[in-house]
Amino acid sequence: MLLLAVDTATPAVTVALHDGASVLAAESDVDARRHGELLLPAVDRVLAEAGTELHAVTELVVGVGPGPYTGLRVGIATALAFGSALGVPVRGLCSLDGLAYASGVEGPFVVATDARRKEVYWARYADARTRATEPAVARPGELAQAVAGLPAVGAGALLYPEVFPDARGPEHQSAAALASLAAGLLAGAGSRAPGSAPAAGFLPPRPLYLRRPDAQVPKNYKVVTPK
Repeated sequence: MLLLAVDTATPAVTVALHDGASVLAAESDVDARRHGELLLPAVDRVLAEAGTELHAVTELVVGVGPGPYTGLRVGIATALAFGSALGVPVRGLCSLDGLAYASGVEGPFVVATDARRKEVYWARYADARTRATEPAVARPGELAQAVAGLPAVGAGALLYPEVFPDARGPEHQSAAALASLAAGLLAGAGSRAPGSAPAAGFLPPRPLYLRRPDAQVPKNYKVVTPK
């Protein structure tokens, strides 16, 4: 197996290659405004570091968010294009699951990423592999009771210490963690059946936006027609 993982759901543009036993190469670059510019060169460098080429990839995994509209679609569109060209499956993973897996926290905790607009994307976890709630978006102040007393991981938690006093890293997503989680899932049951408990598992490679995009067509705009 040669698994390529990419994620652009957070400000991190992150890529990793995994052979089923360990991560062969990985790269992350934090820049919320340049996902489209950075992703493909990062893929090239990761493949070169591992001494292989794209045609050798047999599995593709992509973080499906939740995340902002523009950044998130870059990673998913790229993964789907690779999958179509290579004829290999593309599997999605919740990006919060990757952060949870990277944290190594034992016991209940929360993952929260920055959703902008003074909101966070978040979910509760029973442990680093088991998500206890579906991903959601909320204002931090609305979560005080739900997250009280729990450690919290991610940039969203670090931004709001008054709500997440036990905030810690990792701050951003890591494709190396996402790839390791995916490799473990592929070695086991792997898939999440519809209606099953929301434990970490593969999802369709479709974006989890959770809210409307920032850019929208104005309501009641004036239509100009030629005379």
